Amino acid sequence: MDVDRGIRVAVDTGSVTLGSEKSIQGLKHGKGKLVIVAQNCPRDIREDVLHYSKLSEIPVYTYEGTSVDLGSVCGKPFTVATLTIKDPGDSNILEVTG
Repeated sequence: MDVDRGIRVAVDTGSVTLGSEKSIQGLKHGKGKLVIVAQNCPRDIREDVLHYSKLSEIPVYTYEGTSVDLGSVCGKPFTVATLTIKDPGDSNILEVTG
């Protein structure tokens, strides 16, 4: 599966929240279908994401690239350490957890 393409299609056609604070907030409220975390995401943020994802039973996928790579895949001119897929749109990105 092409993860980069899946993320890009989800950003373009679905509902995606970018950013660690918003991702963690969403997890606390059980909102989202998948959280994607960049490989170089800061440890404290990663630990928070993993903790709240267990509580809310929302899967976490570690993206095999940096936050710079993840930002550019999303078409953004900034780094993205985490993002939450709320609605995958036309993307098959949710299959990465299967």
